Amino acid sequence: MNRTYELMFIVRPDMTDEDLDKLISTLQSVVPASGGTVQRIDKMGKRRLAYAVRRFHEGIYILMVIEGGGAVIHELERRLRVSEPVIKFLTVRTDEEQKRLDKIKQLRDSKKKVSAQPATPAAAAEPAVPAAETPATA
Repeated sequence: MNRTYELMFIVRPDMTDEDLDKLISTLQSVVPASGGTVQRIDKMGKRRLAYAVRRFHEGIYILMVIEGGGAVIHELERRLRVSEPVIKFLTVRTDEEQKRLDKIKQLRDSKKKVSAQPATPAAAAEPAVPAAETPATA
């Protein structure tokens, strides 16, 4: 069963671009070998960390969106644990959240369609009160 995951990891701030690209390509090549697909990779750049991690106050953030089974994530996390330049990593399963957001969007769209229908004649017959005549609150 394929699920969608977001894998964010932070690497050392002194890592060169070539080494970073090499690390990303190795992690990217693991995913198809384990039966998954990489949907997106975002290099978010160097940012300040909230607290010192392994004596580093900054890190380079990378976000990978992966679709696959648990074996893919297990292998990626194993490789991230033993990789020396990786300071921290976090994997989050996002497919259930996406289903929930899609359901909420459908409910909102259905409510918009209902409210877009013309109003009843009784509601339209009431005169509108101009803004100047309403009492001001202090």
